[in-house]
Amino acid sequence: MSRQTLLVLGLARSGRAAALALARQGDRVVAVDRAADVETGRLAAAGVEIHLGTEKTSLLEGVDVLIKSPGVPAEAPLVTAARERGIPVWSEVELGSRLLPNPILGVTGTNGKTTTSELLGAMLGAPVAGNVGRALTELDGEVDADQWIVCELSSFQLEDVYDFRPRIALLLNLEPDHLDRHGSFDAYRDAKLRAFENQGAEDVAVLPRGFGEVPGQAMRVEFSADDQLPAEPRIPGAHNRENAAAATAAARAAGIPDEQIAEALRTFPGVPHRLEEVAEIGGVRFVNDSKATNAAAARRAIAAFDEPLHVILGGLGKNESYAQLSADLRSRRAHAYLIGAAASELAAALDEYELCGDLATAVRSAAAAAKAGEIVLLSPACASYDQFRDFEERGDEFRRLVEELR
Repeated sequence: MSRQTLLVLGLARSGRAAALALARQGDRVVAVDRAADVETGRLAAAGVEIHLGTEKTSLLEGVDVLIKSPGVPAEAPLVTAARERGIPVWSEVELGSRLLPNPILGVTGTNGKTTTSELLGAMLGAPVAGNVGRALTELDGEVDADQWIVCELSSFQLEDVYDFRPRIALLLNLEPDHLDRHGSFDAYRDAKLRAFENQGAEDVAVLPRGFGEVPGQAMRVEFSADDQLPAEPRIPGAHNRENAAAATAAARAAGIPDEQIAEALRTFPGVPHRLEEVAEIGGVRFVNDSKATNAAAARRAIAAFDEPLHVILGGLGKNESYAQLSADLRSRRAHAYLIGAAASELAAALDEYELCGDLATAVRSAAAAAKAGEIVLLSPACASYDQFRDFEERGDEFRRLVEELR
């Protein structure tokens, strides 16, 4: 990339990483965040020009490209003004793909992205970045040029890609999600499928069996949960077998031998906050699935167990129906404990529930009701932002509350 002036909007993890990467390139970097209390020590030391607590459009003067963090909505004043002035708006993964010469294996979909990305990292012996762990631009200068990078891709990141071209792009599934941001399922779907649009005939698109056409020219490879695998996965649940099948198809496309794939399937323990068993107390198992931030993810978690369930649900809803979730709970005779802003909406859809309000009350109530051989499952079907900073904080608090029960 030639030297230019770039404005980075949003200084959370990916924004900071993008600004630092650009500063290392010798570009003029303007970093902007509407919050006034952002930690900027490393940015200032790197020579980044910092503006906090403002989104003045005058900051766009002389700017060649705006790098938009995924948490920044498309309607933000600086984003709107940049588009009106013809200034390109890139996501951080677009920038990362331009800075890094590495082949990228992109993983997108509604549910299972992190588990599948980390499993692929184990299969390929590759770093995992993007929507999980490190920002893609953090790997600039840190990995050999021919090393595969596994990149988890959210719809928010894919909204603003232009030349981004994963050599292998994997779509796990598509369910209604983030409709509060995208406005419609079609818009959400279109954002996800942008992962494929720049692929050429020598690239590979890995898709669920029977999925419709996707953009781009890549060779198509399909997978399903009942595929024959080189080994059965250690992680439980039918949905995780489907994730394993998807990862196996993508790893084979990257040239990984079945022996190496099998070893990863047998040993990969899963990731925190995804069907993570945190304790067994008095014969009751406590499982943290805080990453289940939509109804489809919660349904997959419920289907992963045969034991009687006590399910903690609720948080910040995403304007989706809970009818199928209710049917699953009814068929399992599972008892629900409702928390957060969506509690009343969930209560209207469910037959049997207890209104708890907060997570601490729900954990105590579920633990008191559960008997030996049963499971207390945190699988909220909602985002966490009404009561927690993110799903990780919610899962960590669940773990702490369970430890208190000892």
